[in-house]
Amino acid sequence: MIYSTKDEKWCDETGMQIPRNRITPFEKQREKVLGKLQKDAEAVSIKLTALKEAVKKEAKELFEMAMNDNLVKVDAKGNWSIYSFDRSLMLDVAVSTPVRFDDLTILAAQSILNEFLSETIESKLSYVKDFVRDAFSTSRGKLDTKKVVGLLKWQTKINSEKYDKACELIKKAIVRPDSKTYYRIFVKDGEGEYQCIDLNFSNI
Repeated sequence: MIYSTKDEKWCDETGMQIPRNRITPFEKQREKVLGKLQKDAEAVSIKLTALKEAVKKEAKELFEMAMNDNLVKVDAKGNWSIYSFDRSLMLDVAVSTPVRFDDLTILAAQSILNEFLSETIESKLSYVKDFVRDAFSTSRGKLDTKKVVGLLKWQTKINSEKYDKACELIKKAIVRPDSKTYYRIFVKDGEGEYQCIDLNFSNI
């Protein structure tokens, strides 16, 4: 709650009521400024939300018009860009479908791979140790999903029941949350480079 100088008592975070005559000039000014900033920020947020919806609608209509002009019917699910006539403006639409792992299943896969690595590996497969260990090395406590999924490409090349079983568990562990679409507007600068107008639509 934001208090005003008309309020007889102000209540602090502990619930204690403070008489208005004990509020300092700084506390009054701080309340006034923060209250204004909150209102301004909320107003901008509402406008940004409306702008994102407008961009989403217009982008969809432009995509459909382009497909109709080319006599094809394609869903606008991939990544694509559209330019102004002189290519000074670009609307970029990017769809991201992140890959995550079910923690318990990927842990089981890692355990089997550790067993696989601890066994006597033929000299011709000695290189496997490095890329398996690298795939399960963590950065800030998180796995690199691309590296882990990259282990699957070796499944048909490595003759090992344990490696095969681990790969099947990796596949089972993959979780794909709902995809997210990002809309970005770029303007070409004097150097011919596209600069993004920072709207931070991704959090709206």
